[in-house]
Amino acid sequence: MNPLLSIKGTIAIGFILAFAVAFGLGNGLAGLNATVWLHVIAGVCWIGLLYYFNFVQVPGVGAALANPDGPQPAAINKYIAPRALLWFRMAAAVTWLTGMIALAQIGGGVQGIINAFTLTNGMAVIGLGSWLGTIMLFNVWVLIWPNQKKILGLDGKEHSADVIANAKKTALLASRTNTALSVPMLLCMVGYGHGLVFY
Repeated sequence: MNPLLSIKGTIAIGFILAFAVAFGLGNGLAGLNATVWLHVIAGVCWIGLLYYFNFVQVPGVGAALANPDGPQPAAINKYIAPRALLWFRMAAAVTWLTGMIALAQIGGGVQGIINAFTLTNGMAVIGLGSWLGTIMLFNVWVLIWPNQKKILGLDGKEHSADVIANAKKTALLASRTNTALSVPMLLCMVGYGHGLVFY
């Protein structure tokens, strides 16, 4: 059976290849920070879905709605959006949590988190990235998700057209804010490990 025919098989191949690289070209897992690795993997999932929503799904649903003779967005809204939003929320939470753990690891415990969020003791770059990521997490869980539940009818309630229109606007603006913040956040995320240190 071809493992690429299932998502679990595909992920397993990815990890097998990563371990092959670690042991074949590196020093094995000795220097690997598993928390940071998971942080990056979850972050790629989170930002990838953020970009999918902003660059693909929202314009696609808009085009479907604008074409009365074409396909309507019901399939996306019923089958794709709820699943994508679940992965989006969970990836955001895992990214943030592993980020906090990584800050504690690199900064000597809770003091590392404090130094990051106060932008002190050489942690200004990663700290700014942490602030941006925290704002983005807030937007996902407090602004985007509750409003998407209204838009997609996932909250089990009937909403007026005005409520749905306001929910769409709020969710869109929060999502676009996250898209804008993702660019400097990613710079801070990778910059800390690549010499972009400022105080």
